[in-house]
Amino acid sequence: MNEPRPHWGEIRAKRIRKNEGKLRFFGVPMDLGQDRRGVDMGPSAVRAAGFAAKLGPLGLEIRDEGDVFVPSPEARSMGNQEAKFLAEIAETCDELSLRVEASMDAGERPIVVGGDHSIAIGTVAGVSSHFHKKGESIGLLWVDAHADMNTPESSPSGNVHGMPLACCLGIGPEELTSLRGFAPKVNRNNVVLLGIRNLDDVEREIVKKSGVHAFTMRDLDVRGMADVMEEALSLLCEGTQGFHVSFDVDGLDPSIAPGVGTPVRGGLSFREAHLLMEMVSDSHKALSFEMTEINPILDQRNATAEIAVDLLLSGLGKRIL
Repeated sequence: MNEPRPHWGEIRAKRIRKNEGKLRFFGVPMDLGQDRRGVDMGPSAVRAAGFAAKLGPLGLEIRDEGDVFVPSPEARSMGNQEAKFLAEIAETCDELSLRVEASMDAGERPIVVGGDHSIAIGTVAGVSSHFHKKGESIGLLWVDAHADMNTPESSPSGNVHGMPLACCLGIGPEELTSLRGFAPKVNRNNVVLLGIRNLDDVEREIVKKSGVHAFTMRDLDVRGMADVMEEALSLLCEGTQGFHVSFDVDGLDPSIAPGVGTPVRGGLSFREAHLLMEMVSDSHKALSFEMTEINPILDQRNATAEIAVDLLLSGLGKRIL
């Protein structure tokens, strides 16, 4: 008979992470994984929203590493139409993974801001590799309107930003799945997909067969964010050293986050998203954070970057009282 999973509060009580106050910021102006321009300005928008300055009251230190180099799409050939700019994305993600791993090795928590969601292939590879060297594993919390589990064979667009979660699970082009020399980067039993509401027909079957734990917007409507997150945190932490948070801002409702390339109505509300991140912080098991798909060209007065900063602050410990 299987042992019951521990409540996430019990997990929190057992282990409080050290070096939570040391952060390193990586901008990744990636716009090769999708078709709409502007998402490459996401890191600059988050900096302009005052992220670093707002960390002071939380007692946190951050070092800004600047931006990882991303080649311009105009200067490169798109290549295979089933996985556009595959070589360039793999090159950028490889460099990002090295930097993220070095940050983890130095006892810091990486904060990665994009750019399209293909950057998660590099971020997750770096975080996972840090623990893989010690025979340990991580969980992965994926907040998104989309499942991001297409492959070149199933993708209707060939855009790699629709494939990164599959790549983290070892499914997809070898150039992306084999980063840091091992695959998969995460165990599907420790992967939580939260907030999904827009899936391709083939992708829907991929998600069902994948073994990941998927919580749709209907699940959140019926159960509420607190109940879903209690289960999610237990799944993320079971047998792992903690988890990475990969947050695509199109997981939020477009009414509060208009600056995204693929908006889908009916997303997370302001308070649902903050409760999610507050519970992540309460767990003291978040190893790293990532915000993606912020597109200032489509935004209104930098509102989407502002809410991304607010959510990061909640995940890093900001409280109402």
